[in-house]
Amino acid sequence: MEGKEKKKKDNKSSKSDRVTLKKEIGLLSACAIIIGNIIGSGIFISPKGVLEHAGSVGLSLIVWVCGGGICALGSLCYAELGVTIPKSGGDYSYVTEIFGGLVGFLLLWSAVLIMYPTTLAVIALTFSNYVLQPAFEDCLPPYMATRLLATICILFLTWVNCSSVRWATRIQDVFTVGKLLALVLIIVVGLVQICRGHYDALRPSVAFEFSQDPSVGQIALAFLQASFAYSGWNFLNYVTEEVVEPRKNLPRAIYISIPLVTLVYTMTNIAYFSSMTPEELLASNAVAVTFGEKLLGMFSWVMPISVALSTFGGINGYLFTSSRLCFSGAREGHLPYLLAMIHLKNCTPIPALLVCCTATIFILCVGETHNLINYVSFINYLSYGVTIAGLLYLRKKRPNLVRPIKVSLLVPIAYLIFWAVLLCFSLYSEPVVCGLGMVIMLTGVPVYFVGVHWKDKPKCVYRLVERVTYVGQKVCNVVFPQEDLSETEPLTSSKATD
Repeated sequence: MEGKEKKKKDNKSSKSDRVTLKKEIGLLSACAIIIGNIIGSGIFISPKGVLEHAGSVGLSLIVWVCGGGICALGSLCYAELGVTIPKSGGDYSYVTEIFGGLVGFLLLWSAVLIMYPTTLAVIALTFSNYVLQPAFEDCLPPYMATRLLATICILFLTWVNCSSVRWATRIQDVFTVGKLLALVLIIVVGLVQICRGHYDALRPSVAFEFSQDPSVGQIALAFLQASFAYSGWNFLNYVTEEVVEPRKNLPRAIYISIPLVTLVYTMTNIAYFSSMTPEELLASNAVAVTFGEKLLGMFSWVMPISVALSTFGGINGYLFTSSRLCFSGAREGHLPYLLAMIHLKNCTPIPALLVCCTATIFILCVGETHNLINYVSFINYLSYGVTIAGLLYLRKKRPNLVRPIKVSLLVPIAYLIFWAVLLCFSLYSEPVVCGLGMVIMLTGVPVYFVGVHWKDKPKCVYRLVERVTYVGQKVCNVVFPQEDLSETEPLTSSKATD
């Protein structure tokens, strides 16, 4: 008996001492990652775009509810993929597994090159603008001041993520609670207004008075605006290997988070309309700030601070997940192997985090970032559709694959129909933007064939890569992680039976 107990203890200690990504993301932190990445600055600013394209209050509220429903359909598909292919890396890992290296590399290339650094830069600039705005009441904050504060914020959160996964997830937990409390404040104040009889804009006879004739194109653009506010619902899939019991907690986190965000978003918009006319909302560049100025009086400063806190948590979430994408790409051989290494003691992917941090600061220094966001939003939605189409292809190609979760075929088909309509109207309304997005993605084709597919490179190239990797290991104190095959057994074992 004593021998057995000693063996168990030895197994536990060896598992805890293993240099690998630590499973420190429980159900609460998993929910915080999803909610924290979805709720950024969007809900505080973007209701204007939804109302502008929907043309009426009633239809805009329907768009917000349906947007959450579409988001739920997509997340159900990702839940199946996440537990069937239990690898970190999200879309990239699934597409690489299903369609092969080239398609996966193109997603990785566009995400690492433009998508995540640009998104991080925009969120960081939003954070710095809202923090500095109270000090510059009569004008915009200085250009250099906003860039400097945004850079400091990125550097600080990179340091936190390099130091400890636990610290990073705790920051995510705290700031997610903070932004939810800010939205709860808006909702409560709005409900008080409704109880006092201030709900003229919400009466059915008024709510469906259209300022313009509704068209399919305008409704599609309204959905696109709402979809931007819901983006981030797939981010937990980027850190699957760090989730405690992912086959249980990944789907649970999705089932809890998506309905909660949909409810909060819808109630927040109802609260906005309880105190603002549609004309006032359309005239505002920061809806939540205008709401605070109208109803919170001397406490109106709460709203800019809430937006700043919300964006701070969003930066942390994006850094945490995008670094895992670099890590997964390097592990597959699509990026330099140095990026697949983790710190010897902290077990954090420091090289990948430093690459994400450097790329973001470079984008901040380049100048205008909002135009880049327009280009990469198209790529983002293209990747969603390709990934969910991969689920259908995988069902046909490998029907005997072990699937702990298996959604109805109607779920991915319904999502793909919506996705195709949205993408077609995006191409029709903004062909130049979508075309440039495709060009950005396709520049990865020659890079893939030269950097990845071409195996017989000159020896001097390999020596240079080895030297850089060696120096990087010394500087960052990183090594290759030791794999824990316990989570990938169902996938690998099924390959033999297919």
